[in-house]
Amino acid sequence: MNARRDFLKLAGGLVVAFHIPFDAAAGQPPIAKGAATTTPEVNAWVVVKPDDSIVIRIARSEMGQGTLTGLAQLVAEELDADWSKVTTEYPSPGQNLARKRVWGSFSTGGSRGVRESHDYVRKGGAIARTMLVQAAADAWRVPASECVASSSVITHKPSGRTVSYGKVADAAATLTPPADVPLKDPKDWKLAGKRLARLDTVDKTTGAQIYGMDLRMPGMLNAAIKDCPVFGGTVKHFDAAAIDKRPGIKKVFKLGDSAVVVVADTWWRAKSALDALPIEWDKGPNAHLSQKDIQATLKAALDAPEAVVGNANGDAKAAIKASARKIEAVYSFPWLNHATMETMNATALWTPERCEVWTPTQNGEAALAATAEAAGLPAAKCDVYKMHLGGGFGRRGATHDWVTQAVKIAREMPGTPVKLIWSREEDMLHGRYHPITQCKLTAGLDAKGNVTALHMRIAGQSILASLGSTLKDGKDPVVFQGLNAPGPEASIGYSFPHLLVDHAMRNPPVPAGFWRGVNLNQNTIYLECFMDEIAHATKQDPLAFRRKLMADHPKHLAVLNAVAEKAGWGKPAPKGVYRGLAQTMGFGSYVAACAEVSVDRKTGKVKILRIIAATDPGYAVNPQQIEAQVEGSFVYGLSAALYGECTLKDGQMEQQNFDTYRVLKLDEMPKVESIIMPSGGFWGGVGEPTIAVAAPAVLNAIFAATGKRVRDLPLKNHDLLKKA
Repeated sequence: MNARRDFLKLAGGLVVAFHIPFDAAAGQPPIAKGAATTTPEVNAWVVVKPDDSIVIRIARSEMGQGTLTGLAQLVAEELDADWSKVTTEYPSPGQNLARKRVWGSFSTGGSRGVRESHDYVRKGGAIARTMLVQAAADAWRVPASECVASSSVITHKPSGRTVSYGKVADAAATLTPPADVPLKDPKDWKLAGKRLARLDTVDKTTGAQIYGMDLRMPGMLNAAIKDCPVFGGTVKHFDAAAIDKRPGIKKVFKLGDSAVVVVADTWWRAKSALDALPIEWDKGPNAHLSQKDIQATLKAALDAPEAVVGNANGDAKAAIKASARKIEAVYSFPWLNHATMETMNATALWTPERCEVWTPTQNGEAALAATAEAAGLPAAKCDVYKMHLGGGFGRRGATHDWVTQAVKIAREMPGTPVKLIWSREEDMLHGRYHPITQCKLTAGLDAKGNVTALHMRIAGQSILASLGSTLKDGKDPVVFQGLNAPGPEASIGYSFPHLLVDHAMRNPPVPAGFWRGVNLNQNTIYLECFMDEIAHATKQDPLAFRRKLMADHPKHLAVLNAVAEKAGWGKPAPKGVYRGLAQTMGFGSYVAACAEVSVDRKTGKVKILRIIAATDPGYAVNPQQIEAQVEGSFVYGLSAALYGECTLKDGQMEQQNFDTYRVLKLDEMPKVESIIMPSGGFWGGVGEPTIAVAAPAVLNAIFAATGKRVRDLPLKNHDLLKKA
């Protein structure tokens, strides 16, 4: 028996039969929850059962950010469903492929889960509601226009007759869907826009939620892997005989050019044997490459004659040269690891006829492509069953190296499910790191202290180049997040008479990847801290200084004004408390923060007391989830600002576990006050934009407290007691 999903075309619709190859209590895939072999779907998004329970299918991935609940709210809103009866399931990318991508994109990153699928998922709910109403009207032999749906019940207004969705779902499934239906005006929402409890919370708090690392299947074996710790290195030799007689060991072999795998009956036996395995590495061309080499390369690029322009108006270089005064500063930002609580893992089952993978992924379709390539099979003969993610942050999106490994390992054990789990050390040494960059900012001022020109030269990695993407005219647009010309995505919030933002690309052999907030993180630090530098150098209030440059950017200004007002900017702060501001626009949303900090005069220790955050995402699907995302992003962003850095020594990362890669502790977390101010007319993201304003707001507050300007992170490397 296998886990293939059988598609049966009945009555012009589609019935999905789920065959689970293991005990559900031992860890069933999320897609199987609530599935039934006899219940036809109303449409691809909605299944209504005879007991009136509703299954809403969600193509995007749930990794703690609440996308599953938010999208379900949007579908249920248009469906006019009884929220208490709603459950969810993941369709598989294989099903999506077979049905001509009926569910659209499976990618969950860039804060796109809601903002790029809200329209078609809402239509899915609205079309299903229309079909249910039509089925009831047909049964009553009345015009559908005389019927109205509410909370999973259809009422015939003239007669008062009612019927529940479950009673007409079978008939609705046989109807031809309408080509299009109007969507509700957000002002009429009853479920969307409300603070509804998340659908996945109970299972997570009781331990019932099954993650990829929890998955168990009959006859399953476990694999541990060790890749060469030096980037670009390979396996020279290993002595399998030294461990192959250990209890439970099934196979020891080389995977590709650079890794060794041990397969055993339990993962701990596989991992322990791998640790004891004598391996000799060929460390390759990067064996002596270290951090100082990378930093020197980036520093030289700050003044390189050639660079790709990301945003420009006027002639910034000439204006700076002719200015009455010049202010200059150099900032830097380190490599960062995603460090998800759940390390990379996948379970694969391979036969010459079919390959299936169970894994946490941010992009099921990309995981399917990786599976098919590694399996040596057409995509139509493969499938991937998504699990909830124990953290993603971008690591489980663009690159699926662990899936490729799991499938190749499974090919060594045909017909046997094999679960691969990366150790924490493997995860830390073989990440796809937040890119390392430096930035030189130069401002030209007139005699009155007004900014006449700004030049931002960024030197460092391109994520798209690291991922092997083709760059048009050598430009990676992701580099310029938050610094773009006015528009719907990541635009700068200030107007300068002359502006030049350019990038001198330098790509070291450390692989870069998307990391929560991506380049908006460092770009907001660079710009917002430098704006503070100019304000203080010209003896202007940081808020008043910004406002003068933001007249043509009302949405940027609105969120900045909101946090300043709530913080009481301009009024004396409590003794020993200092404030800092920051604002930006990214992932379609406008965000700002005001941080309040204190600095111990004896120890130099920073205490972040409070951060007020404002977010304008256009529309707010679930305000409670937005607040949670703001708070969670601050945990992640402040962890990076205070402690986060990955440093290269002899071609490999020095940080291999949480003893050398610290994260924020509970007693270090500031009080967070969120202002959600949706202005309508656009759909922005909420998972990533606010992370970018946490660090610069705190850094600006630290300067207010100490007079010391921190221009390179993390803060742990700085002594705030020393004079600037």
